[in-house]
Amino acid sequence: MKRILAAILLAAAGAAAAQSWPSKPLKVIVPYPPGGTSDILARAIGPGITAALGQPVVIENKPGATGNVGADFVAKSPADGYTLLLADIGSLAISPSVLPTLPFEPVKDFAPVVMVAYSPHLLVVHPSVAAKDVKELVVLAKAKPDSFNFAVSGIGGANHLAGIDFAQRAGIQWAYIPYKGGSQALTDMVGGQANVMFNGMLATYPFVKEGKLRVLAISSAKRFAAAPEIATVAESGMPGFETGSWQGIVAPAGTPPEVVNKLHATVTAILATPEMKDRLDKAGAEVRPMSPAQFGAFIRDERDRWAKVVKESGARFD
Repeated sequence: MKRILAAILLAAAGAAAAQSWPSKPLKVIVPYPPGGTSDILARAIGPGITAALGQPVVIENKPGATGNVGADFVAKSPADGYTLLLADIGSLAISPSVLPTLPFEPVKDFAPVVMVAYSPHLLVVHPSVAAKDVKELVVLAKAKPDSFNFAVSGIGGANHLAGIDFAQRAGIQWAYIPYKGGSQALTDMVGGQANVMFNGMLATYPFVKEGKLRVLAISSAKRFAAAPEIATVAESGMPGFETGSWQGIVAPAGTPPEVVNKLHATVTAILATPEMKDRLDKAGAEVRPMSPAQFGAFIRDERDRWAKVVKESGARFD
């Protein structure tokens, strides 16, 4: 009887919290420097959340440790729905496999809220690189081992593992140059300090369209609707190759389900607007609607998938 009463009281408290939430500004932590994919998405949906919920949304960049400093901050924040994390594949799915001393557990320490966007990787090179397609890049890399500087947004991140997988399949080697985020990696790519990288299409495609980078292929399973002229890595000699970046919002574990559902409905409605869908389509990202439970299952599946890639590659990240 006591357990039933406790459950009733807890449900009532959660319902009351949802009715009064939000009563103050929300903070969305982006665990990377400004200018990267997660930052772009947070600032794109922030005004819509403000308009829908009537409270300011503060975007705070808290970079470090390939996104894990910001993620750990949110994991240890109060579970009241006022501090959220716009995280990505790195913090939520890859880090457990490459960082055995991770200070948080992505599945247990967060409440999944909503999947925001999926963006395939673009394989791009600096214009000074002679390769015009994947096969030419592999030929050049084999002719001059370790002559390519491969830019990564952080050790053990999604584009780092994409580079490892690609190099392993192609039988080539290149030097991995780590940065504190995708925006810094792109800056050095454009400047010529690095000359090849995989990176999320949302942040990278604008540089391709401006002629500052040359795209060789896209990592999606099939050609992407937003850029059908770009060949896939899979059709360029690596059958089955598929990688990509995704972003989503999570809250600290224990956040009332009513608050999670309210925030999920709000962001889902924003992503479904013609303006946002058009914006994401043109930038090379797509919306993949999921319930909080489905998003949680997706995170677990991605964690298992990348754990297998890391194990089979034999790569070390210490």
